[in-house]
Amino acid sequence: MTGSHTFHRALADLRARAAAGLAGLRARPASRRLRRWEAALMAGLALSLLAGAWLDGEQAALADKLIRLHIVANSDSAEDQALKLQVRDRVLEEASALLPGGGGAEEAAAALSRALPALSRAGEEVVRAAGYDYAVTAALEEDVWFPTKTYTDFALPQGRYTALRVVIGEGGGQNWWCVVFPPLCLGSVTETVQEAAGLGELEEGDVALMTGESEGYVVKFKAIELWEGLKAQLGL
Repeated sequence: MTGSHTFHRALADLRARAAAGLAGLRARPASRRLRRWEAALMAGLALSLLAGAWLDGEQAALADKLIRLHIVANSDSAEDQALKLQVRDRVLEEASALLPGGGGAEEAAAALSRALPALSRAGEEVVRAAGYDYAVTAALEEDVWFPTKTYTDFALPQGRYTALRVVIGEGGGQNWWCVVFPPLCLGSVTETVQEAAGLGELEEGDVALMTGESEGYVVKFKAIELWEGLKAQLGL
């Protein structure tokens, strides 16, 4: 999976930037050394970068254990949005029968990759039954950006995840985002989030973070959002 790879690349970049900054400071003559406020600013920035790297690690570790689901409607018309939900239900039903119980995200990704043509056909069957002729495409994509999302029983921080992406027709409508592995978003599932998570690799700390049982999880998610914005501004 790609989450940990992204984190390590970002951390390596931060180390390189920090090393370059220290080299520049050493090269300054004594008369041009940092004033106190400059040093404080640099220290604050360094702490922010370290905290951001830690937050990246938290999100990346979680992302490595999940496969997100991204359904894109043909348009924003009421009919196409309703059709999107019907395709969603069928794709989740088909995917749940394919995914290994007790396996990991890599095994799930392999199973989904093999089944992409079948998932596309299943989606098109729903579309045809509803009286439309839209094409449906299914792809397993890495490094897909998701915003922070809150669901009925859990929430997930923004960041990059591996995702099963299903596009209906022109793909010009609003999205539906959730999780295909572990099966946390099946409408028919009666298990608790903890029980569904047990079908994958999620640990107690991961579940606590997702369900809000982890103290300060809202602050963590907001901090991740702020960190992602800072990275974009700094070009990290």
